[in-house]
Amino acid sequence: MRNALGYGTLVPDPEGILALPEGFSYRILARSGKTSTAEGVHPSDPDGIGVFEAPNGGSVLVCNHENGGSEPYPVPVVEGLTYDSGAKGGTSTILVDTEGNRVGQYTSVAGTNNNCAGGISPWGTWLTCEETEARAGTGSNTKDHGYVFEVDPTSREANLGRSAIPLKYLGRYSHEAVAVDPATTQIYLTEDAVNPNGLYLRWTPPAGFTPGKGSLHDLAMSNGGDVAGRLQAMKCFHGSTHIKELSEATTVGTCYTVEWVDVPDRDARTTSVRKQFSGNEVTRAHKLEGQWWGDGGAYFVSSFARRGDGSVNEHDGQVWHYSPGTRSITLTTSFGLTRGADPDRVFEGPDNITVAPQGGLIVAEDGRGMTHLVGVTSGGMSYPLARNEYNDSEFCGPAFSKDGRWLFANIQSPGFTLAITGPWTRLATASTNG
Repeated sequence: MRNALGYGTLVPDPEGILALPEGFSYRILARSGKTSTAEGVHPSDPDGIGVFEAPNGGSVLVCNHENGGSEPYPVPVVEGLTYDSGAKGGTSTILVDTEGNRVGQYTSVAGTNNNCAGGISPWGTWLTCEETEARAGTGSNTKDHGYVFEVDPTSREANLGRSAIPLKYLGRYSHEAVAVDPATTQIYLTEDAVNPNGLYLRWTPPAGFTPGKGSLHDLAMSNGGDVAGRLQAMKCFHGSTHIKELSEATTVGTCYTVEWVDVPDRDARTTSVRKQFSGNEVTRAHKLEGQWWGDGGAYFVSSFARRGDGSVNEHDGQVWHYSPGTRSITLTTSFGLTRGADPDRVFEGPDNITVAPQGGLIVAEDGRGMTHLVGVTSGGMSYPLARNEYNDSEFCGPAFSKDGRWLFANIQSPGFTLAITGPWTRLATASTNG
């Protein structure tokens, strides 16, 4: 039996940066501290990416920067786009033509903290997430952090006075990623946290809310906007048995029904959101990470679990799918413990995630050594798509262009933003004898 999943064996890169299957190629769009932008240089620690179609048929990338304070290249402070001048994170908007060439770049929000992942709204904006609970007065912060911000990809001017407004009704905690249900405008949110482990949350808009570009900002600025809608945490059941921890699931196909529990104090004025619940009130998971809407629901990731962190069982990654229609979650992919395994065949530490136009998922690996972009078939089987040959830094932010020709991704350190292309239709989704 040979493994024919995916696009074939990865070919070493003469440049020592990115190994890809035969027929695939890549371009470096930007490198932290090296590539010039409208305000300086490409900032440190590029992370999640939202990709939008440009008017000319190219792509507009909104790229997060997970800067928390010590990184050498902060997101430039720009008047009208800055939330907290003491914080170094934010987003860069990168313009790319149809041939994968970078043709422009500018800051679209600044003064935020640890912008990790995010999500695309149905009306074509990027929701960028702060993975922190830092309060004003800690480090150089002059304001509280731990919020979601909305970035308009159309222009810098479209964000002036708008992108730096926190959407406080989505809660203040270590946000990782969001996914928006286009039918209901409910927003699903992952919390990347430990001690105790994080929550999976849902925000339901208030009655009369009309979704569209600018609607989230307008709600945030309205009277009572800080607590608009309902923010709730997930509570799972297997039959009548409460599931306290998602690591209880060990078999792909495991399905739990879901209830939602109101968050008492979403701004965490005295107590972190996840600490406002006892173990019997919610379902937790270790390091809830990337998320993407697809196949009628939200795919989301638990990166790994160990008994020492409070998990019931150990694993090196899970991918779940929440279906709002059935109010249930299903384990679609599980990465077992991989110690000593061939790193090009067995993977660990899934992080950011996207749904692939060819079917299945693309997952960014953030493991203990060699890292990959990993493809996952609709049947839950995994294959290597790309290997970081430069160092062991994590992959971040995989997302496709509208036409499916380009896959964009980051290697967080030293800060490569990449465009990958190749014969995507060659995808094999089953193993063959030979």
